[in-house]
Amino acid sequence: MSTPSSDAAGKTAQRDSAFAAAFVDTISVGVGMVPLGAAFGLLVVQSGLDWWWALIFSVLVYAGSMEFLAVGLVVAVTPLPQLAVTTFLVNFRHVFYALSFPLYRVRGRAGKTYSMYALTDEAYALTAGRPGVSLSSARVLWLQALCQTYWVAGSVAGSLLGSWLALDLLGLTFTLTALFVVLAMDAARAERDLPTPVLAFVCALLALTVAPGQMLVSGMGLFVVVLVFRFLLQRSPASDGVDA
Repeated sequence: MSTPSSDAAGKTAQRDSAFAAAFVDTISVGVGMVPLGAAFGLLVVQSGLDWWWALIFSVLVYAGSMEFLAVGLVVAVTPLPQLAVTTFLVNFRHVFYALSFPLYRVRGRAGKTYSMYALTDEAYALTAGRPGVSLSSARVLWLQALCQTYWVAGSVAGSLLGSWLALDLLGLTFTLTALFVVLAMDAARAERDLPTPVLAFVCALLALTVAPGQMLVSGMGLFVVVLVFRFLLQRSPASDGVDA
C-alpha cells in the first residue's frame, strides 16, 4: 500500500520528468525565440515606448508576429476596430491549429485555459502530429510555459538593453517586414506553391491602389477571400475530373 509521502514523491518525480522532457523539446526553439524576442524588445524602445511595454505585450498579447505588428499599430493610435480585424486576420491560422492540438491531454480547467492562451506556432509544431511521443498534461503545459518564458526573457532583455544603452539602430522598424518575408520564403520553398505568393502580391497591390490608408487590412481580407475561393474551386467535382 502506498503512503502519502510516497505518492507525493512520485508526483514530484513525474513533474520533474515532464519538465526535463519539455526542456529538451523546446531548447532548440528557445535558441531562436530569445534573440527574436530581443529584437522585439529593441523595436519597442526604438518606437518610443517605455521598456516595460515589451513585458506587457509579451505577457498579455503573446502572439509572435502580431506583437511586432501591434507595436506599430499602437504607436500610430490605430482605431480599436481596425486593430481587432488585423489581429483576427493575422492569427486566423490558430483556428486550424485547434483541430489537431492535443488539448484533450491537458487536465484541469486552469490548465486548459492557459494551454489555449499559449497556443503558438512553436507550441503547435512541437506537440501536434507526434503520435509516437508520450505527451502528458504536465509535459504539454511545461512545453508551452517554457516557450513563453524564452520569448518574455528575450523581449525584456532586448528592451532593457535598448533603454539603458540608448541604442538607435537604423532599420530596426523593418524587423517585422523582414520576418514575414523570411516566413513567406520558407513556406514557398517547402510547399512549392507559386500561385499563393503571386496571389498575395496581387492582393497587396490592389489594396494599395484602392485603399492605401487601409492597405494592410484590405489586402489581408482580400487575400483570405481569394484563398477561400481557390479552395472551393479545388474541391469542386469539376476539378477532380468528376462529371456533374
